[in-house]
Amino acid sequence: MNGQFETAAVSIFVAMVLDGLDGRVARRTNNQSAFGAEYDSMADVISFGVAPALVMYAWVLSTMGKAGWIAVFVHTAGAALRLARFNTQIATQDKHYFQGLPSPSAAAILAGFLWVCVTHGITPETPAIGSVALGLSVFTGLLMVSNFRYYSFKSIDLRGKVSFIWAILIM
Repeated sequence: MNGQFETAAVSIFVAMVLDGLDGRVARRTNNQSAFGAEYDSMADVISFGVAPALVMYAWVLSTMGKAGWIAVFVHTAGAALRLARFNTQIATQDKHYFQGLPSPSAAAILAGFLWVCVTHGITPETPAIGSVALGLSVFTGLLMVSNFRYYSFKSIDLRGKVSFIWAILIM
């Protein structure tokens, strides 16, 4: 909120790393609970819904009037609705896919865009940058509540052997 937008973007990426670790730590230490799952979702709404939208609003969307508020709302509400749907369908959903863009990925789009802009000296006064930020905020919010399926990468076994052909193809 003090104009430290690069720090804010980096902090959102740090939150993504920590979010990826918390569930694994809970499972490995056998400390899973329904309360923990709900608390994690609430933290996700703050970290990947509210924080990126608020940072984008402070950076450029505040100059766009009601359109800026709508974009912030769509992203934040999209994150909350996506996590609510995820929590209610967790027992019946295919573990190989997510329904709707995961909220950390949506946050990465906004934080990454902001980080690139700040790093390369692109200011909110740059022509069309506000429109791009507005579009990304709305687009990510809608993708989170979409019915598109995204591969979850949870079934990839990195400990098993990999054939030489796959190693070459991956490179």
